[in-house]
Amino acid sequence: MSSKPEKKDTHQANGAVLPIVPVDCLTSPDRGQLVEPSNFLGHNGDRVEVVVLESRANAKGVREEDALLENGSQSNESDDTGTDRGPEPASPLKETSFSIGLQVLFPFLLAGFGTVAAGMVLDIVQHWDVFKYVTEVFILVPALLGLKGNLEMTLASRLSTAANIGQMDTPKELWRMITGNMALIQVQATVVGFLASIAAVIFGWIPDGHFSIDHAVLLCASSVATAFIASLVLGMIMIGVIIGSRKMGINPDNVATPIAASLGDLITLALLSGISWGLYKELESKAYVNPLVCAFFIALLPIWIIIAKRNAATREVLYSGWEPVIIAMAISSVGGLILDRTVSDPNFAGMAVFTPVINGVGGNLVAVQASRISTYLHMSGMPGESSETAPRKCPSPCSTFFSSDVNSRSARVLFLLVVPGHLVFLYTISSMQGGHTTLTLIFIVFYMTAALLQVLILLYIADWMVHWMWGRDLDPDNFSIPYLTALGDLIGTGLLALSFHVLWLIGDRDSDVGD
Repeated sequence: MSSKPEKKDTHQANGAVLPIVPVDCLTSPDRGQLVEPSNFLGHNGDRVEVVVLESRANAKGVREEDALLENGSQSNESDDTGTDRGPEPASPLKETSFSIGLQVLFPFLLAGFGTVAAGMVLDIVQHWDVFKYVTEVFILVPALLGLKGNLEMTLASRLSTAANIGQMDTPKELWRMITGNMALIQVQATVVGFLASIAAVIFGWIPDGHFSIDHAVLLCASSVATAFIASLVLGMIMIGVIIGSRKMGINPDNVATPIAASLGDLITLALLSGISWGLYKELESKAYVNPLVCAFFIALLPIWIIIAKRNAATREVLYSGWEPVIIAMAISSVGGLILDRTVSDPNFAGMAVFTPVINGVGGNLVAVQASRISTYLHMSGMPGESSETAPRKCPSPCSTFFSSDVNSRSARVLFLLVVPGHLVFLYTISSMQGGHTTLTLIFIVFYMTAALLQVLILLYIADWMVHWMWGRDLDPDNFSIPYLTALGDLIGTGLLALSFHVLWLIGDRDSDVGD
């Protein structure tokens, strides 16, 4: 390195603070990017040499130039060239609690009303013949709703991060990201939908020891068709939301993942109910329809695989992104088994309408937090790189919720949305006379306790899991959200079932938990 400047004085000209360095510094090989020196008068009238740094010519630079730049020692020329830079990556990190809450509130409420609508649909269709006689369809509900969340929220998180770090600024980059990611989620939806039907058959067979090949094919056809169509529709919606958010100057991390779930639960549940009902009607007269539906969607797999493999942005996820969505599907299926066992009991039939709501709200909030933390880490480097922003050990609850950093601030904002949001959703369900449940004070207390505990656990796990995956060279956008949303389904369904059981045991007859 060159010798250190002997003078530390600065001179102001035209509002710019200029560093004063001796002439002999110009001869150092490390100073290859310095522009011609300019002459200014010092405090005592002597002429001194002023060296102006080129701000872009040496992006990674040497330490002395970096130190000068960090101290604000930039010339008017560097300000002019700064207009050629890409988007500033640090802008999303300057948000206040109010701005975070304002951006999250509308998508959160929209997503919540979507889950309320899904709950009302489930409350109605649970009495259909296909749900009565093929009860394994209940096991598919959390698995497919979770799959939708895993794929669409992972897609939203990937595209949000890409948009925030400038990888979707040109039409060519945008088209490349769209085609690759759409083909990828079709592959994942078809495969995981098929595996979800197998899990539903197994979990349905274990308690009763009963197996029907016709019902198994029905579950397979319903699951694969629902997953494929829902992922296609919701993926297109997600792309539009993220592009629109960037044009409006809104952080996509705050709005993309909740909107992914706003219509997602309703569309997925409506598709599952309608497709399974239609295939059940054809089961006796046209038994060949169900196998044909399965074969059709599976035959499309090679096309989507070829498209995803040709895209560098999705090739790695195509090979390595299976573990989280498959494990998440299995976790959600356990939640589905809890739902199946609980709703099948007439004493707890009212639980059906609340399950999509509590699971959807928890999954939406933790997906927002995971996406934000992932974007924050991507701004500091690549997965696996040592970074001060990635702690190596399990964080304490205080650091997750009460520290001064931006991720802790967003965790507090998201946690504070739980109670007012659920109150609005409960009132909506009650006004629509859904759930066979009267909203007594004790019921609201138990329900809110379950919802708060669920989100508290999820936000803490998200803080640990995203950093843990980052430190092990795993992209959190692809790996964290499937696990978190699946855990949200399991924890939410389990806590809700526990609340209903406790209410029934203590004799809260006014709640009419079982109609």
